[in-house]
Amino acid sequence: MSLSIINGHIIDPSQEIDRIGNLRVHGGKIAAFDVSPVAGDIIFDASDKIVVPGLIDMHVHLREPGCEEDETIETGTKAAIHGGFTTIACCPNTIPPIDSQAIVEFIQQQAARSKNCNVYVICCISKNREGKELAELGQLFKAGAAACSDDGLPAEDAELTRRALEYCLMFDKPLLSHPEITSLTKGGIMHEGMVSLLLGLRGMPVAAEDVMVAQDITLAEITGGRLHVMHVSTEGAVSAIRRAKQRGIRVTAEVTPHHLTLTDETLKSFDSNFKMNPPLRSQEHVDACIEGLRDGTIDVIASDHAPHAAEKKMRELDQAPFGIIGLETTLAVVITKLIRTGIMNWTTLVEKMSLNPATILNIPKGTLKIGEDADITIIDPEVRRIVQVADFHSKSKNSPYLGWELFGNAVAVFVAGQRRK
Repeated sequence: MSLSIINGHIIDPSQEIDRIGNLRVHGGKIAAFDVSPVAGDIIFDASDKIVVPGLIDMHVHLREPGCEEDETIETGTKAAIHGGFTTIACCPNTIPPIDSQAIVEFIQQQAARSKNCNVYVICCISKNREGKELAELGQLFKAGAAACSDDGLPAEDAELTRRALEYCLMFDKPLLSHPEITSLTKGGIMHEGMVSLLLGLRGMPVAAEDVMVAQDITLAEITGGRLHVMHVSTEGAVSAIRRAKQRGIRVTAEVTPHHLTLTDETLKSFDSNFKMNPPLRSQEHVDACIEGLRDGTIDVIASDHAPHAAEKKMRELDQAPFGIIGLETTLAVVITKLIRTGIMNWTTLVEKMSLNPATILNIPKGTLKIGEDADITIIDPEVRRIVQVADFHSKSKNSPYLGWELFGNAVAVFVAGQRRK
């Protein structure tokens, strides 16, 4: 099949392209720019729309195997497509965890069978995510794992993390750190601050994140390994990462839309859809994350899509699990709160949500270069919608953005030249 996307605003930071033009796809690959359609081509008129390399979410929880009541690979990848993502990386906190070649291969097979988006696997750092013994990282990377992490739980043992970074260095893979000292957050429900004090809820201090980030940066420095800090949420973490980059340490970082747009004030509602880990922080931390995004300290915007079935989130706040869904709202939240407000431009959005995740994971995505896979997201920046439960394709509906009016959305998504939306 050949496809011609015409009259679109093409943005591809990997080639410094930012112009109105045509894009032709042939045989599932990018074939040419600025050529006229050929007889028999499928035509997509992208007038007034933005054409970008397929978006990549490098922090997604698909829940399968083990928690299929929350999400499956089929429903999660479908949600990704409708959110504009052509590629996602799934975290290893499944049951059993992704600590064997068999589970890596199972996820790859299920993803291929679903025929939605590309799925890369993040394997465990430690066996059974217990933080005691290294997983068989070499075998897991050879099976196709793109990175390792114990996300959902931190790898708190410094010696284990050091050895993992050294192993990752041998395979040129990043270690994805969940920065949390659990002895400081045990029993916590929300950010420790004035709001938690007023509500009488146990807090989770910023020190829990700051201390772990400082430790992991030090370990990355002494090993030369590649460290990626997940879901940054504190001013101290942003500052530490900024200083580390200035010293040439191989560290990258991500932030979620909710840590850029929501604060701990939302917990006054006692709505568990605002309960997540790391918790929503106070405004000064939100501002620091936004500044980190602006100055390049933070490389990636990722959803941390964490679905939970309704009956789980309906429990009392202290009993409800942490986490929210995000695959289907991330793009629109970023457009609404960062693009339309002038905090960020479109080129930077594509860098943070396509090029940089591909570079960190070292996968052949995030570009519209001729000869590369035709993974393409087409965005209408002006379309608007009210976020409603009925519109989600995810199996779970635990979103903090219900009722929000959001601008911008993916109107067409192509994976290897095949239209998925």
